[in-house]
Amino acid sequence: MKKKNNMLFFGVLFFVTTVEAQITNTGKLTISPGTVFSSKFNFENSSSGAILNDGELVILSDFNNDGLVFFTDSQYSNTKFIGKKNQRITGSSPAEFTKFNDLIFDNDSKQPAFIVSGKLSVSGNTDFRKGIVNTGRFNGSIVYEIDANHFNTSNESHIEGYAEKKGNTDFTFPIGDKSLYRYAKITSINASAGSSIIGKYFLENSNLSFPHSSRAGNLEQIDNKQYWEIENHSGYAEIMITLSWDKETTSDFIWKDLKNMMGNEDVLTIVRWDKDKKLWIDEGGVAEVNDNESGTVTTFSKISGFGIFALAKIKRSTKNDGYVFVYNAVSPNNDGKNDFFKIEGIQKYPNNRVTIFNRWGAKVFETTNYDSRGNVFNGYSQSQGKSEFNNDSTLPTGTYFYVLSYEVKSGEDSRNVEKVGYLYISDN
Repeated sequence: MKKKNNMLFFGVLFFVTTVEAQITNTGKLTISPGTVFSSKFNFENSSSGAILNDGELVILSDFNNDGLVFFTDSQYSNTKFIGKKNQRITGSSPAEFTKFNDLIFDNDSKQPAFIVSGKLSVSGNTDFRKGIVNTGRFNGSIVYEIDANHFNTSNESHIEGYAEKKGNTDFTFPIGDKSLYRYAKITSINASAGSSIIGKYFLENSNLSFPHSSRAGNLEQIDNKQYWEIENHSGYAEIMITLSWDKETTSDFIWKDLKNMMGNEDVLTIVRWDKDKKLWIDEGGVAEVNDNESGTVTTFSKISGFGIFALAKIKRSTKNDGYVFVYNAVSPNNDGKNDFFKIEGIQKYPNNRVTIFNRWGAKVFETTNYDSRGNVFNGYSQSQGKSEFNNDSTLPTGTYFYVLSYEVKSGEDSRNVEKVGYLYISDN
């Protein structure tokens, strides 16, 4: 059983103002393992103050840090921001001087429940139990360290404003706007441990700042209700991006009849605003439908740059593209069923190219003149017909991406057709 208020307590000054009570720490406050320190008053850690939290810190009102907050890596600790009225998290100290381990937000007051104008660094997990955390109103920030993550994120509890992720691990940004959670996920292909990527979601029409009329010729329509900003703040990073969509916040033409349009001419993609060309360009994308009301779109390879991203409808082919049907399952077990990646009708278009990527964007297969003289993908990496993961086995079971392009001739005219989609490999 935890013992409450059993801690080393040095240099702490408690005083009552004429307006409200406040605790001010001017020295060193150590919260020992297995102990709890709770403050129902506004808590001020002064420029000379240091808080070592190796136990549990519970803040029931406002919190300001102008000094140092940290924890011991080998000790379990957590900090809880819990309240019945709005709480402000402020301070002049940088994020590296305001370090929390497991963090809990739990406040059901008028939203946003938490106003963050300070800089916070989070390791471990963030539990979004209740309450929106606004970092955008006063230029606050929450920085997620390597391997940090979050859970319970929802419309009722997420970050509105910028969130930052350090390191080279995959991460889902817990971001939203106007009380709606709409995440963006980054998947690391090749990133340095010192890389830092920031993300923010905007529930507004990107056309106001980034004209939709200025777009690549193959783009049909750009979502006019929402967009994301994903920037490489520091270090080197090659990533894939996944954007979430929901019928409540996404333009009708993006999600309406999505299941019926898959595999046809009109498909979804992720687009990026190229600030140098002042043009929306296609970053590629494959849509996944969770149900009739929500889903995701993922780039099938690394993005070519950072900045402003949105969902869009794209025409990758023309109506008279010939009869080509893709079977998107491969089970290389020599049972005569789906032993290779079958593209029905591709033999009629020998000027073709097939490229297959794994979920991290690494190319595992590429060839031209597909399905001629046994030239097919049978579940092995292209490296001497064996897997780059295990030289004696097929590629691991899972989801991959394919990109198929082929030339269609009509008299003296010719045009290129491109199709992208999911490919599932199973060893069953």
